Amino acid sequence: MSTAPTPAAGAGSSGRLVSLDALRGFDMFWILGGDAVMQILGAMGGNGPLRFLAHQFDHKAWEGYVFYDLIFPLFVFIVGASIVFSLSKLVEREGRAGAVKRVLLRGALLYAVGLFYSGGVSTLWPDIRLLGVLPRIALAYTAAGLLFCCFKPRALAGIAAAILVGYWALLALVPIRDVQIERDAVPRALGVAKPTLAQAQALYEGTTARATGGYEPGRNLANHLDFLYLPGRKYDLYYDPEGLLSTLPAVATCLLGVFAGLLLRRPDFDERKKLLWLVAGGAAAVVLGHLWGLQFPIIKKIWTSSYVLVAAGWSLLLLAAFYWAVDIRKWRGWCGPFIWVGMNAITLYVASNLLGYRRISARLAGGDVKAFFDGLAPRLGDLGIAVVGTLLMLWLARFLYQRQIFLRL
Repeated sequence: MSTAPTPAAGAGSSGRLVSLDALRGFDMFWILGGDAVMQILGAMGGNGPLRFLAHQFDHKAWEGYVFYDLIFPLFVFIVGASIVFSLSKLVEREGRAGAVKRVLLRGALLYAVGLFYSGGVSTLWPDIRLLGVLPRIALAYTAAGLLFCCFKPRALAGIAAAILVGYWALLALVPIRDVQIERDAVPRALGVAKPTLAQAQALYEGTTARATGGYEPGRNLANHLDFLYLPGRKYDLYYDPEGLLSTLPAVATCLLGVFAGLLLRRPDFDERKKLLWLVAGGAAAVVLGHLWGLQFPIIKKIWTSSYVLVAAGWSLLLLAAFYWAVDIRKWRGWCGPFIWVGMNAITLYVASNLLGYRRISARLAGGDVKAFFDGLAPRLGDLGIAVVGTLLMLWLARFLYQRQIFLRL
């Protein structure tokens, strides 16, 4: 881990973009408290626009997307963009071998932190979750980082395209057993309230009919491979939204971020040209993703190729907006809190698990304080706890930023 200060200047001598740090912080802000504030505001009633905004912070159950479904791929995309700035300088200083070593070390450390975040070895082996949010980021970063070190941009584009098309081909064309291995479907099929894993396996193995092109929960190749081959605890009982096969398109998401980083680092493009390419690329990706989604549905929980394009498109458009406001127009007063968070995003994310901003805020604004505000308006006390928790997170982010403490793997 490094505590050395990292300048957050424009893409000048440091090669660092303030907009990239601010966008990373914007993304993490919603994960670490902003989402709860919006959801409670929506639950309190209010007008139509407020309810619509609150709905944007409630994940889609399966197909389709709202704003909150774009948060995770946006972070992976930003990781890809950051790869260009960090590894390019590392290759210049230490050569390709040094960069590869660094990628492998950082990926392993981030994966280990992810296991720790999910409980580490506090439980017996069958209940340890091997994959999750941080492990997926670690795997996507490692794969994209190694590819960036070893291949030129044109080859990277071919690899990203091959991943997206190949993933579609696997899910659309490979025959699977025509059975839904899903939390609610298995009990219905067996007529048992709480079936054992052995009973679910017997149901799967006893199904002889085959089908292709399935995208239902528990009836698709990605979920079936998790059921068969992913050891340990799975988030959705029989499969994991950050599962084995769906890690491949997550690598493509990271590579698309690499292309954005390459664009922003081009010395022969002025700021206006970079902005136009970001906007055009983002709009094109959103349109292509929706068109592909007519045949290959947009589904976050199996990270479909259409979802990759849509999420990358919106990521490009958000990056364009931040790049224009923060690095071109130099409007930076409004985004200070996002920069604080963005410079220590993973640290604050892990701290949310260890410290629990909401748990601490409940000690400050719960009990009689909450009851008093709930008496003024329904859920007002819950809103107060959510706001205090978010402010605690921002205070920690500001504390670290002001002291130039940037904890990095």
